Amino acid sequence: MWCIIGGVVAVVAAPFVLPAVGFGAGGIAAGSYAASMMSASAAANGGAVAAGSAVAVLQSAGAVGLGVGAKVAAGAVGAGVVKAGQAGWNLLSKK
Repeated sequence: MWCIIGGVVAVVAAPFVLPAVGFGAGGIAAGSYAASMMSASAAANGGAVAAGSAVAVLQSAGAVGLGVGAKVAAGAVGAGVVKAGQAGWNLLSKK
């Protein structure tokens, strides 16, 4: 049940989170977390951001919104994060 909620929250939150960290319709915002990611990605790839990289995918989603595939991926990540949190909680709460 909590995994489903985590997935739904991730899909609903993504359109708000992406611009908040600097992935927007007008490109990557200067001085933002996204700009730091872009800089690191470019430095690691000889000066260019690789097509299909996390930065490229996030910028595309920030610019045009989330397609069906991106919504499925965001939901899966959200569900996975919740499941990992549950597993950690269960492990730490055992006596």
